[in-house]
Amino acid sequence: MDVPADEPTAPTGPDPVPLTEPADGVPPVVADPAALRRAADALAGAKGPVAVDTERASGYRYSQRAYLVQLRREGAGTWLVDPIALGGRLDPLVQALDGTEWVLHAASQDLPCLAELGLRPGALFDTELAGRLAGFERVALGTLVERLLGFRLEKGHGAADWSRRPLPADWLTYAALDVELLVQLRDVLETELERQGKLAWALEEFEAVRTAPLPRPRTDPWRRTSGIHRVRNQRQLALVRSLWEARDTVARERDIAPGRVLPDSALMEAAARNPASEAELLALPVFRGRAQRRMSGVWMNALRKGAALTKSELPEPAGQHDGPPPPNRWADKDPDAAARLAAARTALTTIAEANTLPVENLLLPDLVRRTCWQPPDDLSPESVATVLRDGGARSWQIELTLEAMAKALTAAAPAPPPAPSPTT
Repeated sequence: MDVPADEPTAPTGPDPVPLTEPADGVPPVVADPAALRRAADALAGAKGPVAVDTERASGYRYSQRAYLVQLRREGAGTWLVDPIALGGRLDPLVQALDGTEWVLHAASQDLPCLAELGLRPGALFDTELAGRLAGFERVALGTLVERLLGFRLEKGHGAADWSRRPLPADWLTYAALDVELLVQLRDVLETELERQGKLAWALEEFEAVRTAPLPRPRTDPWRRTSGIHRVRNQRQLALVRSLWEARDTVARERDIAPGRVLPDSALMEAAARNPASEAELLALPVFRGRAQRRMSGVWMNALRKGAALTKSELPEPAGQHDGPPPPNRWADKDPDAAARLAAARTALTTIAEANTLPVENLLLPDLVRRTCWQPPDDLSPESVATVLRDGGARSWQIELTLEAMAKALTAAAPAPPPAPSPTT
């Protein structure tokens, strides 16, 4: 399909209008079963897509649960639902929204915590993903609303501690505004995608997000501790792991973000110094505080546990990977694979530019790397298409990239130059 590569349309005119209050005012928070029933009845009786958003407390709490759910539907207005006050029991809302289309911005961030509450969309429109596919370089909600609808959203509370109760009035205003214009934004983006011939692509992408399984737990998550790349000593790695696991247990039990229990920098310093006693531990800067003094026994036990491991129990210097090595090592490990990857990247960049798409939305970079590192034995288009499909590529992506990927997989590293003739 030929797709226009021109810049997406956007209205021109006066400066954006600041949007500081919802048109209907800020609704009261739904925090009891009777109010929940009223919200459910209103939403069930309305028409059209449902704008949905959540507020979490990332950076403050261990869990990624929703501490507020915002909903808006034409004819029902905006509802702010407190799932904590309701004990997570939102059955009337689950029934009211069953089978409806939801409009979310960056849906993959919100869908897991909504699923914890039993809330799952019957269909999905993701305005952030739609903006990417439409070719907009900046796809933050405020940016798209300003460019396409002419309003400026007041931001500022997205990173707040939404587990706080009662929620401040200005936070509730912010939360209500996040769903105020989502459906209008959806409609403009749908029109733009249809104009560009990309609406069918977007619908495939939305469905893939809607039906995606929960991400698998990371292997060795402790290896993501800030600063650990500087550690090569296996014993010190064992101390980092032991401290990380102790911190994670405390954070999970108390529902506190791990970094607020003990920052990574303190964890790394304790592992590097490996103090022999609580007195030595408490002499370290971060551990001098009252909270850490109370926890000193926990950290010392973790250090002793790591120190007591036998050599065979120590972690390997590098973690296990289920995929190919970093691309910067390919030229040494497998020059032909490096050539395949270079050819694929060049071809995919050309296709993405021609279709006004981010290259990472054209084909997942991880899928490209895996396919180039270990291509199928049979390089026929049918076999390559199967590999891409099994790797999660959608039909529209395969249609656009199959020919280029099949050709790239035949690339080989250039032969080394002949050795110079010996001089006489």
